[in-house]
Amino acid sequence: MKKTKVDHYTDKEALEFHSHKKPGKIEISSSKNMTTKRDLALAYSPGVAAPVRAISNDPDAAYDYTSKGNLVAVISNGSAILGMGNLGALASKPVMEGKAVLFKRFADIDSIDLEIDSTDPNEIINSIKNFSPSFGGINLEDIAAPDCFVIEKKLKEILDIPVFHDDQHGTAIITTAALINALNISQKSVDKVKIVINGAGASAMACADLFKKSGVPQKNLVMVDRIGVIYRGRENLNQWKSNHAIDTKNRSLDDAINNADVFLGLSAKGALTKNMVKKMAKNPIIFACANPDPEITPEEIEEVRGDAIIATGRSDYPNQVNNLIGFPYIFRGALDVRSKTINEEMKVAAANAIANLAKEDVPDEVVAAMGGERPHYGKDYIIPSTFDPRLISVIPAAVAKAAMETGVARIKINNFEIYKEQLKQRLDPTVTIMQGINSYIRKKPKKIVFADGEDENMLKAAIAFKNSKLGIPILIGKEEKIKDQIKKIGYNENFDIEIVNSKDSEKREKYVKYIFKRLQREQGMLERDCDRLIRNDRVIWAACMVASGDSDAMITGNTRRYSSSLEKITKVVNPRKGEIMFGLNLVVNRGKTIFMCDTSVIEYPDADQLAEMAISAARVVRLFGFDPKVAFLSHSTFGQPQTDRTKRISDAVNLLRKKKVDFKFDGEMQPDVALEDIYKELYPFSEIVGNSNVLIMPSQHSAAISYKMIKSMSRAKLIGPLLIGLGLPIEIAPLRSSTSEIINLASIAAYSADVIDYKK
Repeated sequence: MKKTKVDHYTDKEALEFHSHKKPGKIEISSSKNMTTKRDLALAYSPGVAAPVRAISNDPDAAYDYTSKGNLVAVISNGSAILGMGNLGALASKPVMEGKAVLFKRFADIDSIDLEIDSTDPNEIINSIKNFSPSFGGINLEDIAAPDCFVIEKKLKEILDIPVFHDDQHGTAIITTAALINALNISQKSVDKVKIVINGAGASAMACADLFKKSGVPQKNLVMVDRIGVIYRGRENLNQWKSNHAIDTKNRSLDDAINNADVFLGLSAKGALTKNMVKKMAKNPIIFACANPDPEITPEEIEEVRGDAIIATGRSDYPNQVNNLIGFPYIFRGALDVRSKTINEEMKVAAANAIANLAKEDVPDEVVAAMGGERPHYGKDYIIPSTFDPRLISVIPAAVAKAAMETGVARIKINNFEIYKEQLKQRLDPTVTIMQGINSYIRKKPKKIVFADGEDENMLKAAIAFKNSKLGIPILIGKEEKIKDQIKKIGYNENFDIEIVNSKDSEKREKYVKYIFKRLQREQGMLERDCDRLIRNDRVIWAACMVASGDSDAMITGNTRRYSSSLEKITKVVNPRKGEIMFGLNLVVNRGKTIFMCDTSVIEYPDADQLAEMAISAARVVRLFGFDPKVAFLSHSTFGQPQTDRTKRISDAVNLLRKKKVDFKFDGEMQPDVALEDIYKELYPFSEIVGNSNVLIMPSQHSAAISYKMIKSMSRAKLIGPLLIGLGLPIEIAPLRSSTSEIINLASIAAYSADVIDYKK
């Protein structure tokens, strides 16, 4: 089991990220149109009076007429911020905003962070009680023990909405799921195993409680704090620790670990030694969850035991115990049935759902999301990956069902299969797509040339690409200037990244000969002309690196127009044999992913080019895990109205019919017909009306205008354009691309370098 070095971003980068454009990470946006006087009158006065009266007569109507049912308050007083301790309420705000972002990203739950500047539990309880009617749920975070126990217990007694301290219960649910599967694999019985928990904070106690709820006898669970074993008769135990005291002669971790079946660490680095591991029972289960450094590393365990099942809190080892698998989905299920609480049965249901998911055969779409690796239930796969897109449909459904069965749900879900499909539509597929690609390329790192190495965003992207272990970046530019830029970003100027200056490189002669061979007849260029071209043009140089095998892929752009970069690249690289080149853009809005082409290469494609574009686009779309449904767009729909400009589009459709391609297609049609369900009744003869995901635009200008309008005026997520049909894995970032946009394109170039055979 190989340990991966964990890289950190500089403070400067982190501060810039949180301050860029708008300070912070969240904002409020209207879910209704606010463009006309009538809209405003309905939203506020006098239209707002109607829902006010309805809620006054029936408080539950607030779920129907306000955002309450999908709104969670993320609350802290800053008394236990991550691993940094008591830094105060205001200092906890970046963390709470981050939690709100995770709620939205993973479960489409709206959140507002609220920092309460008090260390008095009663004052905190009273504050939350008074503003709780605004919310559908309360997520407590980073509140120190024992205050967190008092606050949560009292709020659960007085409020009729879910209250959940994630530091406790999120960890407990994921750990319990891992324990269920680890016991199953090691063929041990939950009512007979001996468990040692090192740590006695909020999460440790919640784990102990849920373990017991799952069948572990009280006498079989030993808890150890900084002083030693928590045993009956020990002095100065508070009421929470007393609940876990047992009759035992053991007084230290070293005593307790003897012949133990399970070790759960929620404590500190180095707490568990190799000698202790040797003393554990056969097939031991070791969950070393201290962060960032576990109580003992998997490598150390494997030096002394070959039969252990190991989990940590880290993403660079198998079996990561990560709260992200739990809290967003648990709240999703609770909110969807308007639950009055999150009870123990709902937590157990969540743990069992997570455990069962790991046992299931992993389907292809999950393999794609996890980077091409098909995990199998066993020692190294007892917990589903955070990348697993099935989490959104499996866990909320289990939680909602448990809420209904235990009588805490206000409403019922009649058809859980329909509910699961609705849940799947809530997530942003671009994130899953890029997670899968990034996970894949981490396993097979490629050398990627960042041609515009002196550009700040390109440089930041290259550094992030390296730090995220996505591949090996190579920067083209003047070393002195790049090092100055690196210092500005906040790194040491001697940051370990390769820099190549085209004027100095020993590879120059090889590239000149390569270019001269290509261009001497085609453009009548002399060798000295080629030398000048190579020395003075970073794009040409970088493309030559890929063409000559000195790099696997390339990213350029951002500092010049797309057409200018493409013109330079095509001096070095031909189109892929049998394909045409075009630009393909991904657009994701409200859970729907569409692919749009051509936005960047062919100005006015003829029927043959449109048909070929559809065939190539379908191939690429399948690489991303989608079933292509291709719509040829026009200002007309199926010949109404018919004009000279629509004929080439209908001709393209007829060409595809003759080719008998293996994907669904139709046209010509207007974009709303292609995308909106309401048109299915009007055109029942077409399989793709209302559910198209590949849009073949009639011309480059219509595609580019549409894409740029979407980018500027909507909240859609965008990736691209991807350069399809080129003979090498090279991508071009449009002018003024963000760092994340450049990273996405670099990742796609690296992915293409491995999955596409460019020699064909």
